[in-house]
Amino acid sequence: MTGSRVSDLAKELGIAPADLVATLNDLGVAVPGIAAIIDGDTAQAVREMYAQPADGGRVAEVAASATVKDLATALSVSAADLQKKLMAMGILSGITQRLAPDVAKQLAAAYGYTLKVKAPEIKAAAAAPQRHKGPGGGPTVRPPVVTIMGHVDHGKTTLLDAIRNTKVVDGEFGGITQHIGAYQVEVEYEGEKRKVTFLDTPGHAAFTAMRARGASVTDIAVLVVAADDGIMPQTVEAIDHARAAEVAVIIAINKMDRPDANPDRIKTQLMEHNLVPREYGGDIECLPMSAKTGQGIEELLELLAFQADVMELKADAHGKASGVIVEAQQEAGKGPVATVLVQEGTLRVGDCIVCGLAHGRIRAMMNERGDRLTKATPATPVEVLGLSMVPMAGDKMIVVKDEREARQTAEKRAEHQRAARLTKVTRVTLEDIRRRIQEGAAKELLIVLKGDVQGSVEAVAGQLQQLPQEEVSLRILHSGVGNIGENDVMLASAAEAVVIGFNVRADQQAQMAAQRENVDVRTYQIIYELTESVERAMKGMLAPIYEEIPLGTAEVRAHFRTPRGVIIAGCYVTSGKILRNAQVRIRRGRDIILESRIDSLKHIKDDVREMAQGFECGMVIGDYTEVQTGDIIEAYQMREVER
Repeated sequence: MTGSRVSDLAKELGIAPADLVATLNDLGVAVPGIAAIIDGDTAQAVREMYAQPADGGRVAEVAASATVKDLATALSVSAADLQKKLMAMGILSGITQRLAPDVAKQLAAAYGYTLKVKAPEIKAAAAAPQRHKGPGGGPTVRPPVVTIMGHVDHGKTTLLDAIRNTKVVDGEFGGITQHIGAYQVEVEYEGEKRKVTFLDTPGHAAFTAMRARGASVTDIAVLVVAADDGIMPQTVEAIDHARAAEVAVIIAINKMDRPDANPDRIKTQLMEHNLVPREYGGDIECLPMSAKTGQGIEELLELLAFQADVMELKADAHGKASGVIVEAQQEAGKGPVATVLVQEGTLRVGDCIVCGLAHGRIRAMMNERGDRLTKATPATPVEVLGLSMVPMAGDKMIVVKDEREARQTAEKRAEHQRAARLTKVTRVTLEDIRRRIQEGAAKELLIVLKGDVQGSVEAVAGQLQQLPQEEVSLRILHSGVGNIGENDVMLASAAEAVVIGFNVRADQQAQMAAQRENVDVRTYQIIYELTESVERAMKGMLAPIYEEIPLGTAEVRAHFRTPRGVIIAGCYVTSGKILRNAQVRIRRGRDIILESRIDSLKHIKDDVREMAQGFECGMVIGDYTEVQTGDIIEAYQMREVER
């Protein structure tokens, strides 16, 4: 059976080429692009998967990468029943394990269903003519912003160096990146030249520091792992930071030229951190490559361009520009120099800008090669000169009308910052969780966990996961061994989490960062004290439970209106007592006609706090204007019940 081109098969099936590529990748068939040729057997299998069932049959629609739980939901059966059938087939499977298409088909047939694979919920890449702005303006496709992260000496900058065909590392001390850099390169993809913007960070710390200041600039994170070294502690931190940022992750298995390179071991290690490679049924791309020899560079660039197509990244290049500061420093002879990543609009020389507390008019603008530019479009990084001071990485950049407005805006921000410093409020503490929930925050407690040894960390994590989570979920963003460091605090700051340490302490940098970023750091020596504190916090996150406490009843025997138009109900207390400001329920016969509150309570002409059974009183009840003789007023209070 002859092969088929991906684009032709997609047209035959009536689906988007990008959808078909995603489906094939879910099935473990590596497809570099829509022009690739797949073999005849695979093409026929895909045709059967997308085939329409016969009329009248029951259809179960699932994704190509459906798990046991997904299929159980589609078949309207319990996951336990499916697991029993799988055991009868000789397959042991957890409810979150992905099923092979043929196995899923057999299970569906056993329940009288025809299995239909639905396309992934992504859209096809934009057509070529839409890549250029039309005369009417509006959003256009923008380049993706990619961050390179990973363990020290695993080849982050060397990889970027290979992409840019320069020798940055040779001129740097110790081969370690000294500053954040932003670069843009051109990629050949599907016969077109696409641009990709790279942020080269000295690690995940700067990446997270920007997120902590509200700057979410990255679309895709490329995690570099050395093939001869494997997953290291900083790699795990980078994974957790990227996951917390909710960005797409691509694994670059670097140093494949080394004789002891072992990519399979790395893929196995990735699964231990819930990153499942495509080869094992997951959705994480793992590219073997060598920054030294150039192996895999083209594949990585093509994958980035494809991922950008799938994500449909767009920005409006018209109007005033806005963006974020990637890095900034004071340079001799230049003054404050800031690297700006434009996110919306077009930035031009002569524009008046505000970046945090800094302001000024752009005197000059340069790209990473030192070329002078007159304008910069979305996803373009540029160095700008002309600011009044050095801004902070992560500060938002906006264009304003003139220098006067820029100065006034910067001064207002400085005043707000001073006021905020005087009334500093911690981002998240275990005490103020309920307040945050009442303000509409999500019912989820995020934790960064550190312990003295791996056994302690696992034990504490296990105890925390056993806490009741019916209404409030607990998620451990990152766990590790050793003292609490600045990176842990910055991750908690960015994700609005709490840092918890067991038998460890926070180092000096972490304490300073916690004070600066207003992060709650807790340390414990006894495990049950730790779990009790967290459990109390989770109970505090729950919406409080209230119960009604009856107070008394009164009967309306007269009513009259004051000269000011206020309706007063003349009542006789028939049971219990009536309190001022109590909540009331007004009954007329069997019907409840109003629920309100007692605004005023009088006995003859005196204001009173309460009236007991057998006494007469006058009440003013909220907006109760339709008073009738014979209405029954039931007074009660609501009391919070401890959960």
